[in-house]
Amino acid sequence: MRLATRRRRTTGLEHEQLLWAWQSASLLLGYPDDDLRARLPLVRRAVEALPDSVAGPLGTTLEHLEHVDWDQAQADYVETFDTRRRHNLFLTYFAHGDTRKRGLALLRFKQTYLEAGFVPDDSELPDHLCVVLEFAATVDAATGKQLMLDHRAGLELLRISLAEVGSPWAGAVAAVCATLPPLGEDEWDAVRRLAAEGPPEEEVGLTPYATPGFDPGPAAPEAGPVTLPMPSFPGAR
Repeated sequence: MRLATRRRRTTGLEHEQLLWAWQSASLLLGYPDDDLRARLPLVRRAVEALPDSVAGPLGTTLEHLEHVDWDQAQADYVETFDTRRRHNLFLTYFAHGDTRKRGLALLRFKQTYLEAGFVPDDSELPDHLCVVLEFAATVDAATGKQLMLDHRAGLELLRISLAEVGSPWAGAVAAVCATLPPLGEDEWDAVRRLAAEGPPEEEVGLTPYATPGFDPGPAAPEAGPVTLPMPSFPGAR
């Protein structure tokens, strides 16, 4: 779903702060494994260097993960994101559901990454919010931001839905939305329609966890899957 982008305004973040915010949100919205737990002090330093409009919501998610029992965090994560349609971290799902159009949208995401010189790892779908945020933070900020804007209705519905149930991950999604320009009325209309109607429900055999076959062609003839780099957080050097 491509939304109108008029009436865009800046968010008041410096470019480097924007990258820290996106990378922090990407980490905090990932599955709470041992790697994430080891990186929480790094995320804490990044969050403390951000303005309150972004640091506040990020901090709520971060504080929860800093103090929660880790087994409970993992169980809550699965319950939150794997069992509820409105808590979907795959951006194209909101616009297309499990239909043929979603398959094409996934290919467009992957082609966008290839055109930016990045060959994504096929272990995760390219429209996963954590992947998009990390791409924006470490490879191509403008293109990554546009991917989020193109799927803004789904992103906003995710934010609203997580907030409604009091999810500890609501803050991280709210922080991402705070880095983007305010929605126009046409965009709010799209959010309301999506909330009322939901994504398309026609099943065509595409599961949320299987990437369709894709030939990257000549864009990266000898490159294999690569891992997105980490940006330079404050105090990390």
